[in-house]
Amino acid sequence: MIVVAVKEGESIEKALKKFKKKFEKTGTVRELRDRQKFTKPSIRKRETKLRAIYRQTLQIAEA
Repeated sequence: MIVVAVKEGESIEKALKKFKKKFEKTGTVRELRDRQKFTKPSIRKRETKLRAIYRQTLQIAEA
């Protein structure tokens, strides 16, 4: 359960922003999306490999 401490005089917008940030850090929405469909381990491995290659090319291009 996520608890957000609201200080006296603090606006609701700030409290909502804190809540959203904490909720995002838990990864609940991402996990829900992942569980909606099954991806084979080989495909998951391929995706992580492609992501790593993409990041590496970005770093090389930056340097």
